[in-house]
Amino acid sequence: MTTATPTRATRASRTNRPGADLRPVSFATLTLVEWRKQLDTRAGRWMLAVIAIVTAGVLAVMMAVNGGNHSFAAFVVGTTTPMAMLLPIVGVLAATSEWSQRTALVTFTLEPRRTRVGLAKVVGAIGSGVALLVLAVGLAALAHVLVVAFRDATPAWDATGALVGGLAITTVLYMAQGVGFGLVLRSTPGAIVTLFLAPTLFNLLGGLVPGMADVLPWIDLTTAAMPLTSTVWPDGAGWAHLATATLLWVVAPLAGGLWRTARSEISSS
Repeated sequence: MTTATPTRATRASRTNRPGADLRPVSFATLTLVEWRKQLDTRAGRWMLAVIAIVTAGVLAVMMAVNGGNHSFAAFVVGTTTPMAMLLPIVGVLAATSEWSQRTALVTFTLEPRRTRVGLAKVVGAIGSGVALLVLAVGLAALAHVLVVAFRDATPAWDATGALVGGLAITTVLYMAQGVGFGLVLRSTPGAIVTLFLAPTLFNLLGGLVPGMADVLPWIDLTTAAMPLTSTVWPDGAGWAHLATATLLWVVAPLAGGLWRTARSEISSS
């Protein structure tokens, strides 16, 4: 009896020790937290609202012109094109929130494994992009049903799996690109300007420099991703163009951003 009591007391003291019941934050929980951050800021909410307004405007115009006589594939491209242009900004906002809101010190104190935080931002941003893509396709289907029912448009359910799959790939790439630029630059204005300025410069070079048009699909993500918006899959050269441009504009910024996040000094300012 004299030896059992101290043993039970020792076990009880270990059980009641502060932090004894703490568990590491799961990646699913971390992803959910990073996803919620996209809606917690005023900039994130306004960006999603702008995407919704622009998409609704495109649908309204398509339903009004030409008697609404557009195919389902045309409606899908019409709703997803402005979304694809603006979604990278959502990725940038998701990546730069720790520094724009000055919460990096708190975040990386609660979760010291910084690479996991960066990966959670990527997964959360891609999840938002895929959800918005599904919503855009649904709105396109609804718009086509309405013009067929009320404007006597010709039914044309011609959207193929290649088109929807290509748009899904494009959405994933653009969201990951936005997060990568945000993690590398840590500046919302700088990352957004770079995202929009780089394709413009490449298009100018393609038009001004002889022979640049042949090189452009290999080094410009926008040009390489254009075949994904058609109703058939790209050929072998198209996939090679996409792979090379993805390495330059998605994989490299993401790797650099994750490395910088893991290695750099984090301060409260």
